[in-house]
Amino acid sequence: MAVIKPMGLIESMSGGVCTHSDVYFRTNKRTGRTYSGKLCNPYTGEPSADQVATRTTFGSAIASAKAILNATASDTANYAKLQTYQASYDANPKFPGSLYNFIVKKEYAALKEAAE
Repeated sequence: MAVIKPMGLIESMSGGVCTHSDVYFRTNKRTGRTYSGKLCNPYTGEPSADQVATRTTFGSAIASAKAILNATASDTANYAKLQTYQASYDANPKFPGSLYNFIVKKEYAALKEAAE
């Protein structure tokens, strides 16, 4: 993966090179770094049982993260989690992603740990 340092004229880059390209660009809004990558040899077969389990766990982590991010003070459990995750995220400035990504990572790890 290449790291790009754009000049002042180009503030950020994202998306693919063209509609049929497998090369993409992504700018991390928190750190300001721009990355490029290439999607090589995507898997086209039927998913295995482990793949289905991982996808299900990841889907549950996504749903939990969305519920936590949209929590209000009346939803005390998710609101408390949001406050805790926000404090952890703010204390870790080197985490290379958004608060949403941070919450998904933590929720996925908790679900994986509970399944074991």
